Amino acid sequence: MAAAVSAAVVLVPTAGNAVSRDSGPVAATTCAPVPVSAPSGTKVESVKAVAHAGGTVTFPAAPPLHPAEETLTDVPAWCDVTVTVSHPGANDHVTIRISLPQDTKKWNGRFQATGGSAYLAGDLSGAPLVGAMKAGYAAAATDAGVGANPLDVSGWALTPDGKVDTPLLKNFASRSVHDMAVIGKDVAKRFYGRSVSYAYWNGCSTGGRQGYQAAQDHPTDFDGILAKAPAINWDRFAVATLWSQAVFNEEKVAPSQCELAAFTTAAVKACDTLDGVEDGIIDSPQKCHWDARRLTGTKIVCDGKEITISRATADAVRKIWAGPVSSSGRKLWYGPNKGASLAALAAPGAPFFVADSWVKYFVTRNPSFDITKLTYTSFAQIFRTSQLRFNDIIGADDPNLSAFAKAGGKLLSWHGQNDELVPTQGTVAYRERVNRVFGGDKRVDDFYRLFLLPGVSHCIGGTGPFPTDDLGALVDWVEKGRAPATLAASVLGPDGKTVTRDICRYPMVARYTGHGDTASAANYRCVTA
Repeated sequence: MAAAVSAAVVLVPTAGNAVSRDSGPVAATTCAPVPVSAPSGTKVESVKAVAHAGGTVTFPAAPPLHPAEETLTDVPAWCDVTVTVSHPGANDHVTIRISLPQDTKKWNGRFQATGGSAYLAGDLSGAPLVGAMKAGYAAAATDAGVGANPLDVSGWALTPDGKVDTPLLKNFASRSVHDMAVIGKDVAKRFYGRSVSYAYWNGCSTGGRQGYQAAQDHPTDFDGILAKAPAINWDRFAVATLWSQAVFNEEKVAPSQCELAAFTTAAVKACDTLDGVEDGIIDSPQKCHWDARRLTGTKIVCDGKEITISRATADAVRKIWAGPVSSSGRKLWYGPNKGASLAALAAPGAPFFVADSWVKYFVTRNPSFDITKLTYTSFAQIFRTSQLRFNDIIGADDPNLSAFAKAGGKLLSWHGQNDELVPTQGTVAYRERVNRVFGGDKRVDDFYRLFLLPGVSHCIGGTGPFPTDDLGALVDWVEKGRAPATLAASVLGPDGKTVTRDICRYPMVARYTGHGDTASAANYRCVTA
């Protein structure tokens, strides 16, 4: 165990860049540094404590991940304990922040670790951390030692001699989550004088991947893991989402976003009612067999000009939906579902930024590599290289969850069927691999449940109903043994009316009974897909 380190307490009224207004005095613990124990191989460098008054806390916009300002009200006074750690030989400095309600009566006895997005391992001063604390949790986040920029990896991906900085990549992939779990629970115990009752993980995208990785690598760190739109299979998905660039080059087309949107609209129109309800949503995209080539010759209006869809463009969209293949035609990975926007993963000359950085800095180790020049041959080579070099580090796709199941852990995961960034079928494929290890859905459902959300985009948004309390469902499962058969979800429809659904656990789907309001969850039943 690393030696405990203390530092002087500093009192300030704000949370990072947030603006706070005092809500008045409360009965509080002392906001001061505490001795900290860390996992073997992790060295504690410093511990600092900062008190915050609470009240109304405003977080400024930070595009593209947080495009709008966010305000939290009635935030209790809290203490931020910031722990800096390193790993001998790694030349790293990792920041872990634990936010704790100062009034012990406002702590619910639980610990919640929050995840990151894109190349951000966690948001140390953002709304997720403070929001979890407001809800009564001792909440934690980490920067994994890679900084706070979700888009730019140029400052940490490569060493000065041009090699991948493997220790930092390992931090980003998994090590920082384990450090945060061990240290965060220890800090909470020392701050409140009693152990954490239950530990939870909560993350989406990169945060979803982190949750799956925790279940696989450190199965006793968390009692419950909420992993949403998980970017697992990183070594494959982060190359597969560049497939469109190779397709456009080989097929010699560069469709506009208007043209691409026409294909999505046509697919939704063709497959909307396969579930018996017309609601502008493809409920089960894998059952939508509409062929993009059927749009060939169709005239559409883009920017006031009439355009005729070419056969080459239609064929390119068909190949993007089908997903990347090798030079021999062997399927390599999955494409975006029909119904999902193609704007992010199929923009000619504008590769998806996460995948673009992955190939430039990690796979080729060449920041000048031009992704827009990909061919079918070069794509397949890069795909294979990424898988061979990085699956063990950041794949997060080991289907043997035996240790997690034996420890009593519960993994609740969901993925939007309209996810425009992380192909949904990658998550489904992982779940099927877990099924094969354990012998089917029934056994896996004891500890791992997956929900597919029709019409929902990446992490949030879209046209479909969105979960109203997924974390609450996980807590009930962990603490009361109430395994969720469905997830309650809702969305405001285009007519201003609230649409509700009970999202069925995989592989079941919700189907209209044929009677009553199609916008009401009460008129749907879960059936085998």
